[in-house]
Amino acid sequence: MSALYTRWGKSLDRHNPLPEYPRPQLQRDSFINLNGVWQYAFTKTEDAPLIFDGDIVVPFSPEAPLSGVERQLQKDEYLHYFRTFSLPHEFCRDRVLLHFDAVDQIADVFINNKNVAHHEGGYWPFVADITDSLVDGTNELRVAVRDNADDDSFAYGKQKYVSGGIWYTQQSGIWQTVWLESVPENYIVSLAITPLFDDAAVRVEACASRQAEGAVVEVLAADGTCVANGVMHSIDDSEKIANHFDSAKTDRDFLTKSVCVIPLHEFCAWSPDDPYLYHLKITLGDDIVQSYFGMRKFSYVMNNGCKVFALNNKPYFHNGLLDQGYWPDGLLTPPSDDALVFDIATMKACGFNMLRKHIKIEGLRWYYHCDRLGMLVWQDIVSGGQPYSAPFITVIPLLGINNLSDKKYKRFGRASKVSREQYRIELEQTISHLFNCTCIALWTPFNEGWGQFDALDIAQSLRALDETRYIDHASGWHDQGHDEMQSRHIYFKPIRMKNDGRALCLTEFGGYILKVDGHAWCEKPFGYRTCKNEAALAHDYKTLFEKQVIPHFEREGLAATVYTQLSDVEQEMNGLLTYDREVLKIPQSMLQEINKKLLF
Repeated sequence: MSALYTRWGKSLDRHNPLPEYPRPQLQRDSFINLNGVWQYAFTKTEDAPLIFDGDIVVPFSPEAPLSGVERQLQKDEYLHYFRTFSLPHEFCRDRVLLHFDAVDQIADVFINNKNVAHHEGGYWPFVADITDSLVDGTNELRVAVRDNADDDSFAYGKQKYVSGGIWYTQQSGIWQTVWLESVPENYIVSLAITPLFDDAAVRVEACASRQAEGAVVEVLAADGTCVANGVMHSIDDSEKIANHFDSAKTDRDFLTKSVCVIPLHEFCAWSPDDPYLYHLKITLGDDIVQSYFGMRKFSYVMNNGCKVFALNNKPYFHNGLLDQGYWPDGLLTPPSDDALVFDIATMKACGFNMLRKHIKIEGLRWYYHCDRLGMLVWQDIVSGGQPYSAPFITVIPLLGINNLSDKKYKRFGRASKVSREQYRIELEQTISHLFNCTCIALWTPFNEGWGQFDALDIAQSLRALDETRYIDHASGWHDQGHDEMQSRHIYFKPIRMKNDGRALCLTEFGGYILKVDGHAWCEKPFGYRTCKNEAALAHDYKTLFEKQVIPHFEREGLAATVYTQLSDVEQEMNGLLTYDREVLKIPQSMLQEINKKLLF
């Protein structure tokens, strides 16, 4: 099987891949991108290798064609990365921070043979203060990685050592941007920005390495004009939070919060139809950071006697696609920033207003593009747990039994207490990491019972972390009765749903297959209904919506749909786009016309 490349992968600059600033939600002028050609070696021990196997293009996993390696890291192996770097004299301020936006799954980081960070978890960023380990001139950076996709202690999503069906190629190692920034001694570590729509204000909370009290916050309109400002004041000093943002061994074990609430009179609201963003400038002594936010509110309202989603206090139908964020040449890593924009802009042009980011956390630039282009996002929490029991996860739900109790942990792959505790940590990390993304409207803690446990309690914990967004507590099946929404997946039979007083949502359906020769990852496709050509697919898709989906919208108060899916993924050839993003299988004009019928 020959590799399938996207147009962006074909034109990749190996020495400067994904060069954009990776964290638009908290941006500084200080920035050095370390993506590019590194050396790599596979070994049986954690010891630094004496000889390296060759070159690898970071941040592509060794399993991805764009890495130049195309070799799978095994459970009993270590993957070592190595490169050198020098810092311009004008770059260095008081502290130098080294960022890894994602490394799958366990990483140890060494600067000049000194261990500066240990991190566990393959989907979340980490940072190390490397100041005290640097030398003048050339510095050596090495990363040692282990990965076991079968380990139920950590989230692994849809990765499998042997792909097939709805499971995809296991990947490992560095798969998001590696970068440096330099900061003063007292610097802003994190922001939490909450639009207070009904109060016509924005709440900005900051944690700093020492103290954020006194920081000046300016709100800027899209044209750069300052429209409001405020000054940070400390929350009670007794309210301290663990410092999860610095993996280095420092004495900054806890951070204190500071906050300001800034009135915004006659503000411009954010929506997919008008994605207006305000900019933030925050000055804390010598530290200046930029951010942004959109004024929007997610809530529920009654519409024709049915509970539905509301955006900015008005009924709003969520018309979306399942989006798994896989690429044939980069796997979980996009081949370029333009590739991210293409997916979002293409689906928006087809009339969709929402993407369900399925069992994956993207780099922050993807959410930024959704924010600025105007695309709602439903965000899944990455799944984990022990191997799932097919009868409980697949067979029984397809027979119509979709409300088994998730207190019996073993049947859902959560017999391990360690696994359950780790999930809660990862849940909190995900909410904290993505909180400032304007586009995110909904959290999905569990999908189709994969690793599900105590979903009602998890939903309550999630609500304590974020009061501003919807929760789909058990997407698809094994509904535990959470009062927000009824979430159904329907593939193999006609769509029949009854409104039970909650928001009625068809959160996965369709999955119609069309294999397009020359644009397929393999010969044998997987999906839920096969169409012989583009005309047949267009006919079946239109019939599905006109005969089943739209009637539920009109008669049962259907509040949201998620069609499977945005693009083909490996053997799953049920995307509207081919895996290489070269062919839109249904005419854009037809998709637009159908989607116009799903508007309140």
